Amino acid sequence: MERIGDDMMFEEILSRLPAKVVCQFKCVCKQWCYELSTPKFVLIHTRRLSNLLQKKLLSLNEHTIVVDDIVSGNLEVDTRKIVTFPYDVQPSRLIIIGSFNGLILLCIRRTDANELVLWNPTIRRFKLISDDYFSRYFGRHDDTGGMYVDEHNDLKVLHINCFAGAVTARVYSRHNDSWRKLSFLKGCLFGSSFYSWSHGIYSGKTIYFTVSNYWIPPGECNIVAFDVISESFSILRFPEHIQVNPCQVHFLTISDRLHGIVVRYSDELTAELVKYEDDDWITDEYNSRQ
Repeated sequence: MERIGDDMMFEEILSRLPAKVVCQFKCVCKQWCYELSTPKFVLIHTRRLSNLLQKKLLSLNEHTIVVDDIVSGNLEVDTRKIVTFPYDVQPSRLIIIGSFNGLILLCIRRTDANELVLWNPTIRRFKLISDDYFSRYFGRHDDTGGMYVDEHNDLKVLHINCFAGAVTARVYSRHNDSWRKLSFLKGCLFGSSFYSWSHGIYSGKTIYFTVSNYWIPPGECNIVAFDVISESFSILRFPEHIQVNPCQVHFLTISDRLHGIVVRYSDELTAELVKYEDDDWITDEYNSRQ
């Protein structure tokens, strides 16, 4: 054990254990508690867990919060678990904004003030990150965001709000425990009530959103990208060959690559899986297997 060294012990051995087991090892001694709580260890541990074949699906029902295991793309209903939220609040009052390496970003809707919470359901820990900005009503399609880790291993939370035709983007630093405002795209109309924002999907140092307009013109769909390195926004070209109105696009990551499920309504309902590669959208090989 003495020849192994602390780096080997924590970064190569304990970082491969499940989160619940890691929490139990924090009780060994003060040094282990400190080492297993550092941002460096947390980052290594979450990256290892994100590469596992087994994933978790968290669902909010009216009265319960359900966690299912997904193994090789299949839902394992026999392993379903009911988890409790740390606050005394009905799941129907919760809105999931995004997820990142096991962390859940959600909003608690209250009559007096809304609260934004970072929650790790595996180890039952949470942190309130709201400030006075969140005192007004939270809109399901008007507020969105995502999470990422910057070059300094600081966990960041991106929050986007659309109100009165304007888009306000802010970012929270876990290290500084504070918010700051970001510059958004000038001359953009995405803050209008006609537009609906999706949740953010993290892929390749970028968080992607779909911004859809089902009113004027009907079926318009845009892609807003947030570069986590420069913390700047841009608009990506949407593939012309799937511009069929009305159309919906739902982002997801497969093997750390951005994909989109394109649902179109023409003569019949169709769904197609496309992949973003080399600044272009191509039909993914998974389509040929269906």
